[in-house]
Amino acid sequence: MNESSGFYNLGIAPSILAVLDKLGFKVPTPIQEKSIATLIEGKDLVGIAQTGTGKTLAFGLPLIQAALRGKQGLVVVPTRELAFQVNEVLKKVGASLGVRTSVIIGGEPIYKQIRDLRRNPQIIVGTPGRIIDHMEQRTIVLKYMNALVLDEADRMFDMGFAPQLKKILEVLPKDRQTMLFSATMPENILNIAKVHMKLPTKIEIAVQGTTADRVTQEVYFVGKHDKAQLLETVLRDYRGSILIFSRTKHGARKVATMVRTFGYQSSEIHSDRSLSQRKEALDGFRNGKYRILVATDIAARGIDVKGIELVVNYDMPQNSEDYVHRIGRTARAGGVGHAISFATPDQKSEVRDIEKLIRAALPLAKLPESIPAPVMNLAPIAAAKPKFRHFGGRRSGAKSFRIR
Repeated sequence: MNESSGFYNLGIAPSILAVLDKLGFKVPTPIQEKSIATLIEGKDLVGIAQTGTGKTLAFGLPLIQAALRGKQGLVVVPTRELAFQVNEVLKKVGASLGVRTSVIIGGEPIYKQIRDLRRNPQIIVGTPGRIIDHMEQRTIVLKYMNALVLDEADRMFDMGFAPQLKKILEVLPKDRQTMLFSATMPENILNIAKVHMKLPTKIEIAVQGTTADRVTQEVYFVGKHDKAQLLETVLRDYRGSILIFSRTKHGARKVATMVRTFGYQSSEIHSDRSLSQRKEALDGFRNGKYRILVATDIAARGIDVKGIELVVNYDMPQNSEDYVHRIGRTARAGGVGHAISFATPDQKSEVRDIEKLIRAALPLAKLPESIPAPVMNLAPIAAAKPKFRHFGGRRSGAKSFRIR
């Protein structure tokens, strides 16, 4: 490994450095540069960085190095798609070094996972529900785990996963290393998480909620029954890959069907789809079989597809943190992208919450003449003088407003 490589002075073992060199990893991202040495030293850490900035490798390299010293690690993630994605990164670096990994998620036959676990993998990646299934069947032993990673940690500690995570934490050894990573980490969630950590180091590459530098954003205020017409108009203006978010699985099915009636090849990802269907949809989106993918927030934290041109929030997310993760599917790893949100007149407060989190005013886009403007009170940003950054809208008709 060339000593000019940015990975050289982070305490990484020579054998791993050689693999990184072979794979073409030369310059660590900021979250990698700030985190890796601390984690290799065995310290607890909370890492907050924008989506698409290499967080998986930031915790993956220390896990692999620990595995080479005979230690075991557990990575807990919220979605099946993210589990596969994390495992892929770990295998890319660790497989040639003899590091064994295993993925345990719902939707797959449990007997195959039991067979993998009997091979004593050094790193296990799994979703909470299936980890507990294995705990109850006594096919996984967690009391010897030396390290725990919670990827998308804010989701792990929220009300949906909290009971499951509590069961897992109860059987893990107290004397372990704990690592939390996410693009968003609300203070109340962070306070809960710290109870399970030992004097954690907090590394915040960008203030939480910061979006990628090269993603432009805009919002349309549109009547609920005019969303479909607006979507058809928007889709005509783009030629690249498009990811559309719906709030519910029923909505995702409806939007995917609608997109196909517009004449576009599309597929869908949501909790009613089987694992094989979700994998086929994602693989098809990656290889160009489907130019448009419609998804629920399952995909907000589980998709790493290069070159997504546009993210459309057909439905506004349930919370502002999910907005950051959704639009983080585009403009990844220094790329460019655009995000469009459809908000109904009664969702002004949701837009305000997003603006507060990202510390920016969302430019208000002008509706096409064929779509009636909803009745609402919009006050120009200039009158309020908020301390926000401003994102230029992609369309010439986009103007900046703050919603009152």
